[in-house]
Amino acid sequence: MAVKITDICISCDACLDECPVEAIVDNDENPTGEDIYYVYSDKCVECVDHHDSPACADACPTEGCIVWDAPGAGSVESPDRGEAGTPVVED
Repeated sequence: MAVKITDICISCDACLDECPVEAIVDNDENPTGEDIYYVYSDKCVECVDHHDSPACADACPTEGCIVWDAPGAGSVESPDRGEAGTPVVED
């Protein structure tokens, strides 16, 4: 279970403070070396039991920046989860 931040991220920091489990890191700490923010899939809980929907996506000003990642085996997932690659929040 997780969300994913795409390369259209503008690095505005809106998502960083919203994550209740601190699963998001900025581009300086991205373990892939890419110049975008990164969501640790092993930490992300899709805000289940924290918020009604992923708080990072609700806070993000860039439409389609935060998308659903591939579902994890045996993980708790949001009941409103879309297909992998689709935006978490659509305006």
